[in-house]
Parts: sequence; C-alpha cells; structure tokens
Amino acid sequence: MSYLPPPTKLLLLALGLVAGHPRVGWAQGTTTSPPSVPATPELKPALKAGPKSKLAQPPDSVALNDYLRKAAALQLKFKDSEALAAYESALKLNQQHYGSLWHAAVLSVSIGNRYSDETRKSAYFAAAHQYAGRALALQPEAGESNYAMALALFSQAGLLSARDRLRIFKQLRTHVFLAAERRPDMPEAWQLLGRWYYRVAHYNVLEKVFSRVVLGGYPQGASSKKAMEAMEKARQLDPMRIQYCYDLARMYKYQGHRRRAITVLQEAIKLPTYTSEDLTVNRLCQQLLPPLVRAASRRDRLHARWYERMPATNKPDARE
Repeated sequence: MSYLPPPTKLLLLALGLVAGHPRVGWAQGTTTSPPSVPATPELKPALKAGPKSKLAQPPDSVALNDYLRKAAALQLKFKDSEALAAYESALKLNQQHYGSLWHAAVLSVSIGNRYSDETRKSAYFAAAHQYAGRALALQPEAGESNYAMALALFSQAGLLSARDRLRIFKQLRTHVFLAAERRPDMPEAWQLLGRWYYRVAHYNVLEKVFSRVVLGGYPQGASSKKAMEAMEKARQLDPMRIQYCYDLARMYKYQGHRRRAITVLQEAIKLPTYTSEDLTVNRLCQQLLPPLVRAASRRDRLHARWYERMPATNKPDARE
C-alpha cells in the first residue's frame, strides 16, 4: 500500500465511518413472490472489441422478433420479470441485439429495486451493469445505452461505501448528460439527470474534500435549480408518472418552495396507480402533503397578523 500523509488517512477514515450527506429518498417497492436472481451475463470475446469496431450483426430471425414483441407487450402490462426473460431469450438468438441489451439492463434495475435484501439487489444491479456495458460497446454515444449504464451505476452506488459512491457519481456525469442530450424525449433520462444534479449539489464538506484530494476534483455545474428544471422536464414529458411528481415535490420542499410542492403533491395523489410501486409512492405523497399544508397555513396566518399590524400608510393598498 502506497504511503498516504496523515491528513489524507484521516479523511479516508472519516469517509469510511460516515454514511454520507442525507439526500432525497427515492421510493422503492417490494415484492412478496420474488423471481429468481439472474445470472450475471457473460461478456463474449467478440464483445470486448473497442467502441469503434464493427461487430457482426446477424439478421433478425422470426423467433427473435417474436420475443421482442412479447417483451414489449409484457412491459406494457408491468410484468417486468417476464419481460426480462423474453429479452434474455432474444439475446440467446442474437447476443448483440442493442434494444434487448439496454432494455434488459433497465428491467434488471427495476426488479432489483423491489428487494430489501442487499444480496439480491446487488445481483440484479450487477446484471444490469453487464447488459449496459454490452449495449455501450455497440453504441457508445447513444442515449439509451448511456441511460442504461447511468441507471445501473446510480443503483449500485446506493449499496457502496461513501468513497466508492463518490467515485461512481463522478463517473456518472458523462452518461447522464449523454442520455438526456441524445434522447431528450426520454423522461427517465431527465429524471436521472435531475437526481444526479441534486445529489452532487448537496455534497457535504467531507465529500467535497475527498473528491478534491483523492478523485482529483468533484463534478462541476450541479445545482438545485438545475435539478428541479430537469425533474420538471421529466414531468412535462410524462405527467402521469407519479414518481416524477414525488421527486420534484421533495426537491421543492427542501428548497423552501412549499406552495409548489403542495401543488405537485395534490396533483400526484389523483394520478392512477398501476403497480405496487405506484401505490407506495402515492402513500408517500399523501404523507408528505399534510405537514406542508400546515406549514403553509401557519405562514399565511403570520403574514396576515403582520399585515394587520402595519400602519395604514405602509400597506400596499394605501401606497397605490
């Protein structure tokens, strides 16, 4: 092990002991009848070629197209496990099918998020990382492959130590920006960019110092304003997704925009719920709303009292 000066050792020790700066909590559902943990997909020798190599693309077969249609139909019915199995069957016929790879990565994260057990989570997230890596090897500049990789890394970061989490958040920057840039019509990409902006903008002192000393600097350009703008963009693209409303309302709350948070939450609890995850987020929205309404009401009463005590000549109406 290379020599580290005492200040750096103390910094590393501190980061190993603290859990990291509190951040916006992203709701995750659970499932009572879990599917089997996926085996980590192997990288075939042909897929280890550089991004610019021309990988042979075998023609799509009738069976492959059948699997793709089946997977798309299952996704529309929110049957993620069955859809993932269909994409995996398609990949057995064509290991380099780009659409199947990035969809498999996204579905693996979705399924993994339903577990409270970190071992199962880690297995699904690792599989997602492998699928996303193979998609990136095929199309390194595409929005879908970069979104899939960003999602896999973001999910894995939650299971890592503070030091490793900071490394991943620095690595994430390229992927989240490319995803939103190349697929501006994809609300999921804007949601992930908003989450990344918000997390990086709220690095605590230890995280900033560690990033500067050990990682050579922390990601620049992040802010709460940009985070809320990105999340608003996601909500505009898909106003029926309750998760976007919840994320945005939480950001508004922590930035002191109570009225905006209340408006978003009131709209969110009226949205239809299709999955157990939607129901969970709906309950979280209902729990978050009453304290904000009470706080806003207290503020209005204080303003009313202050206005009543003002001299008549200083009141806005009198000046007009």
